[in-house]
Amino acid sequence: AHGAVVAWLSAQAHDQPQRLVQALALAVRVGSGRPTFGHTLIESAPSGLEGVTIWLAELAHAAFDVVLIVDEADRLPTNSRDAVAYLVRNAPPNLRVVVAARTDCQLGLDDLVAYGQCIVIGPAFLRFQIDETMELVRGRLGTRLDNDTAARLHELTEGWPLGLQLAMSIVAAGTDARAEVDSMAARSGSLHDHLVDLLLANLDPADGAFLTRIAILDLLHPDLCRAVTQLDDAPQRLMRLSNDTPMLALAEHGEWLRMHALARDALRLRVAALPAAERSELHARAATWLAEHGQLEAAARHALESGQREQAYALAERSLYESLMAKGRQEAVLEWLARLPDEELDRRPRLLLAAAWSLALGERHDEAGRLVARLLERTAADEALRCECALILSGAAIFADEPDRFAELHDPWAEAPPLRDPMLLQVHANRTAFRALLEGEPAVARLRQQRAPQAPDADSLHYIGRWSDFIVGLSYLWEGQALLAENLLQPTLARADADLGRRSPFSCMLAALLAAAVWERDRPVDAAALLANRLDVLEHSGLPETVLLSFRTMARIAAAEGTEHRALELLGAMDAAGIARRLPRLRVASLVDQVRMHARRFRAETCRALCTQIDALLADPAAPRGRLWRRSVDVLRELAHGYAAIAAQDWRKALAPLERADGLAVSLKLGRMHIELLGLRAFVLDRCGEQSLGLLREAVDLAQAYGLLRVFKDAHPALGDWVRQAMRTPDEVFAAPPAATIGRPSPHEVSRPRATPSTALTPKEREVLELLARNLSNKEIGLAMQVGEETIKWHVKNLFAKLDAGTRKQVVQRARILGLLEAADR
Repeated sequence: AHGAVVAWLSAQAHDQPQRLVQALALAVRVGSGRPTFGHTLIESAPSGLEGVTIWLAELAHAAFDVVLIVDEADRLPTNSRDAVAYLVRNAPPNLRVVVAARTDCQLGLDDLVAYGQCIVIGPAFLRFQIDETMELVRGRLGTRLDNDTAARLHELTEGWPLGLQLAMSIVAAGTDARAEVDSMAARSGSLHDHLVDLLLANLDPADGAFLTRIAILDLLHPDLCRAVTQLDDAPQRLMRLSNDTPMLALAEHGEWLRMHALARDALRLRVAALPAAERSELHARAATWLAEHGQLEAAARHALESGQREQAYALAERSLYESLMAKGRQEAVLEWLARLPDEELDRRPRLLLAAAWSLALGERHDEAGRLVARLLERTAADEALRCECALILSGAAIFADEPDRFAELHDPWAEAPPLRDPMLLQVHANRTAFRALLEGEPAVARLRQQRAPQAPDADSLHYIGRWSDFIVGLSYLWEGQALLAENLLQPTLARADADLGRRSPFSCMLAALLAAAVWERDRPVDAAALLANRLDVLEHSGLPETVLLSFRTMARIAAAEGTEHRALELLGAMDAAGIARRLPRLRVASLVDQVRMHARRFRAETCRALCTQIDALLADPAAPRGRLWRRSVDVLRELAHGYAAIAAQDWRKALAPLERADGLAVSLKLGRMHIELLGLRAFVLDRCGEQSLGLLREAVDLAQAYGLLRVFKDAHPALGDWVRQAMRTPDEVFAAPPAATIGRPSPHEVSRPRATPSTALTPKEREVLELLARNLSNKEIGLAMQVGEETIKWHVKNLFAKLDAGTRKQVVQRARILGLLEAADR
């Protein structure tokens, strides 16, 4: 696109500096079509760096830009690598260099990287991110693959570009794209087999045996692999395989590597075919090494696989509680809970505590209560243990959507809790902030978080600290501060995805909050990508508020795309989740959003029937009666009745429920709902023939201040249209930031003449031409280019000759006529 010459060089092990320089000259010849380039070098290239210097000098005087690609530079001998580094450091302005090499190849260019003059593109950069995969899938397969399936494909291939390319080729050729991906996830089907064959192709039998035996490990370390396989050359073999195959990649820290999930699963099938005694010995060696190096949780799993049950249970007791509280490894605890006999749990109180914590944070909160009861029955509980048990049970109450029960459990320990563990103190601070949020005090909730005690070892509180970010982000959404919520939650979610995995419950809950925020910022594609392949996790393991936000966001995305049937299906799924988890508020929220959706098309009878269902749910004797819970649903009921009256176009009747709902929203500081209700009240008053532009203007100003770009469109399309007409503003008023003060543009903003890339002029001549077009003198041009005035005179003389001009003005005019100089924008 830029007209640059590409010179490609495939490096060889016997490319000494002299031969390397000749190869460089030939590469430029072939790429540029200049048969005389570097003829002296090809005939007799000097030794050492002198030949590279001559090559650079000749290239600097060439009238074209060059991109030099040196492929497989790791094959070069050391002195030739030094020559490549010298070339990079002394590259002229018309040369860009791309060096492709293995990760262990050192060129000594770290200082250039540090100063931003060179960039390193590693495996992590080349691996596709989830949004890139989804964009690729949309471009290749269109609507044949939905977002959830595209996200699953990304997770199965781990963003491996070649794997994605092959997967999409097979999916495109098939008749049922989703079935192909499902079969791959089930470790069957042609797509799975092709990818596994690609990963394991051409493996030496010895390498295959080595990889099979280390496939029992989740993370690979050279010394660990040596201990497991009893091979002295294991570190070298591991490094070679990581360089030569796509199945091994660097993990997050240090020397650790990880195996591609597809290859690991296939190799573990081979492990299962090994003799039982050999399998046990492999796991026993792994357990010993991991325990000696402090990896207790992984050591416990391998000890259990090797049949050393007592050792496994002891290691699990030592590690699982810290693993859960410090790292958020909830799934690991639940896996152990499924394996542990009840008598072992009763013998090990710390395991019982870890299990209770894990069960409390999801839909199995009833089981958490039973484990806490067992713990208190079997141990002499001190004040600290009783306080921790109250934290567990209050967490279960949050996931059960019982805010009054949560307050009842938390309030006795609200002040001066008898806790010493920094992790538990941070949990208590998080709960105190959440308690303030339930009272409708989001700013107080954030203040509570700011005043939380600071642990001396902050590294151990990363996971619990992210819960703090979660609560603060939720408080911003509570107020309607979408922009602040997005800025806070985006980096937090990225770290949680990296540490816990994209489908971990906590990552999914963060994604639900962030998706709601970016939807309000009118970025539906980003919101859909955030929730892709996550709804099922949220449905079973998410906080009720995150379940509500995720289904509501997806339903609104579907409605905006014109697929109302899909939106209603999603709201029905939210209702079903409320039934399955016994969360009546979720059911009420689902019905209210259905009322809102039908009111958009003025379906009065449907809205009336849905409101009857809401009233029946709230009148059910089994429904909670606590103050906090009733307040959270009363505002929803009033909102639903207001929408039902709008659907019936009974404008006077709509005023009272909308005003009551607004009063409740204001008392709870529900900022977004307050803005929505202000707009609806103004709209209804206008339909009643009353003046309401002041109310509407206030709603619009608040929406702009909070960054809510969709609030009126989502409330009712007629309201959105009226806002645009009444306020006399285009759609862009919500998307654009406040206008800056108009002043004189800075010198950097003024458009300037620019020379176009051309082989007729050298880079230096093009630069001189640009400065001539700005009416600069030779002295001024010399100062700008940091060269002498005589050099500038020489360049100007060459321009006169090449453009057949007699004056500086003629040079500029002829350059513009010939297309060598773009005119400045007026």
